[in-house]
Amino acid sequence: MKKPAISRKQFDRARQILPGGVDSPVRAFQAVGGTPLFIRRGSGALLEDVDGNRLIDYVMSWGPLIHGHAPAGLVKAVGAAARLGTSFGAPSPLETELGERVRALMPSMERVRFVSSGTEAAMSAVRVARAFTRRDAIVKFEGCYHGHADPFLVKAGSGALTLGIPTSPGVPAAVTADTLIARYNDLASVTALCDKHGSRIAAIIVEPIAGNIGVVPPADGFLQGLHGLCSRHGIVLIFDEVISGFRASAGGAQQIFGVRPDLTCLGKIIGGGLPVGAYGGRAEIMELVAPTGPVYQAGTLSGNPVAMTAGLWALKRLSPKLYKNLAAAGAMLASGLADAARAAKVPLQVNAFGSLVTPFFTSEPVRDYASALAANTATYATFFHGMLRRGVYPPPSQFEAWFLSAAHTERHIRKTIDAARAAMRDVARAV
Repeated sequence: MKKPAISRKQFDRARQILPGGVDSPVRAFQAVGGTPLFIRRGSGALLEDVDGNRLIDYVMSWGPLIHGHAPAGLVKAVGAAARLGTSFGAPSPLETELGERVRALMPSMERVRFVSSGTEAAMSAVRVARAFTRRDAIVKFEGCYHGHADPFLVKAGSGALTLGIPTSPGVPAAVTADTLIARYNDLASVTALCDKHGSRIAAIIVEPIAGNIGVVPPADGFLQGLHGLCSRHGIVLIFDEVISGFRASAGGAQQIFGVRPDLTCLGKIIGGGLPVGAYGGRAEIMELVAPTGPVYQAGTLSGNPVAMTAGLWALKRLSPKLYKNLAAAGAMLASGLADAARAAKVPLQVNAFGSLVTPFFTSEPVRDYASALAANTATYATFFHGMLRRGVYPPPSQFEAWFLSAAHTERHIRKTIDAARAAMRDVARAV
């Protein structure tokens, strides 16, 4: 790999205008050290940075690029849509068509409202849940990340966890006073909250497959138990499927685990890589959203025609064969990472679910926030740079998922495993 000389110059320039030189914290490489790479283009499973380095990409824009970077059909469809107009601020048939596609894949979403990000989807879902129940409190889980809206920045995962900011300055105590915290995969902790506060809890919001402390699948019966508690206490169950939606399966995690939430939050993939999000669910709840009901939520770029076109292209190409191939690729990668660590005698736990993988540098199983935090972040940083030097671009944080796509071939994965063997030897020497 060439030294990132041009990236370094770009980063120096960016820091004169952008806070930290980036527009999203994890991109700054603070968790792993070094200079962030500035990207020139993406194609298939590869990224090319401004210094000309070509890297196998496992960030994949943090999940939405299930078909890979810039597939020709998507580029063609987006170009055609843009020629007709990039934004209308008025209804278009594309919104209805994509909404119908989403509902067909996730029948729990009887009504859908498009927004522009996962953060916007989650904050809007909580607002309508509070209106529906006429209660104020919400339950979230340690390490689960639902965007950067004020009520969620309490023991948040993803970028907040990476930077050690479990609660952000600038969030008034009064705003988070109604946010109750439970432990992921610990149904007893949720039961205790419901027993004590059930009459004032409006919603339980959860990532059905945790992806923002790294990948942590739900324990047997955990999601079903949450559904039972919500039914018993009249609480709205919200699945945040911004990561798992259309990634875990065409019907999301809710299809795999057979649990029908009251509301679902989506993002990333339903825009085919363009900025988009959505929330939706039971018709009686969603009918409270303006203009049908009194719960206000609006957005000039909601239902953007170019994003809707990209989402339709992406969702129409989900197939059983795609998920079968992604699962096989994910299993191959997970096994290869584990074997590489074993050969180098480096403690490692690899969590995987379909096309989502996270290697945790710890000797103990990772099942929740606390066990994820036991992972050695300094060791991950050494491993990260070892992979980067060998042409592989993993997430620049221990607490993120690696994403595979249809564009990742067996050759890409074998090259990644070869790089991991060498990078694990780097780790062993550094210990």
